[in-house]
Amino acid sequence: MKIHREGRDIIIWTGLLFVAIGLSINIFCETRWCIALAWTLCFLLWGLIVCFFRMPNREYPEHTERCVVAPADGVIVDIAKVKDPEYFDDERIRISVFMSPANVHVNRYPIGGEVVYRKYHPGRYLVAWHPKSSTLNERNTVVLRTAGGAEILVRQIAGALARRIVSYAKVGEQVLRGQELGFIKFGSRVDIFLPLTAEIKVEMEEHVRSGISLLAELA
Repeated sequence: MKIHREGRDIIIWTGLLFVAIGLSINIFCETRWCIALAWTLCFLLWGLIVCFFRMPNREYPEHTERCVVAPADGVIVDIAKVKDPEYFDDERIRISVFMSPANVHVNRYPIGGEVVYRKYHPGRYLVAWHPKSSTLNERNTVVLRTAGGAEILVRQIAGALARRIVSYAKVGEQVLRGQELGFIKFGSRVDIFLPLTAEIKVEMEEHVRSGISLLAELA
């Protein structure tokens, strides 16, 4: 297992902060149980931060060009036909993946193709499973055009705890399925918009893993 580059500075600085807190308690507190409890809590909190930025070693299965995989680890919280005015004029199938703070938070491209659109939107911080979070929350939208001409929209959405969305997408670049798209810090959601002709392969409340779980097949 590796630590994602987005978390290295945070892990170092929070580690130093917790050490400083522990040493301060050593100086000002005379009871052993209080000192032991403080060091234990600091260690556990630091461990949770390290766990949040983990990148587990995974083997990614081979898929055909028409296969669309999960862009994030989490649970499917919405599958619906919607109209999204930001990029598409027609109706699309939206699949939403909710990421809890316990999930791996690396986001990956669900399919290979060319990045044809990217836009960051400042916004609110509604809970990530709120129906309006897709259009009201802070978010980053990326559209991919596959070799077959299909366009897939992926949207990173900040949640109530998330305060930073990182995206590595650049318009005009060619990307591969499973390549890193970005990172959302401390819990959130990723939406993917597919053509109505796509064959959906997941169900509500199903747990998925980024780059591995099959979401749909394009026509």
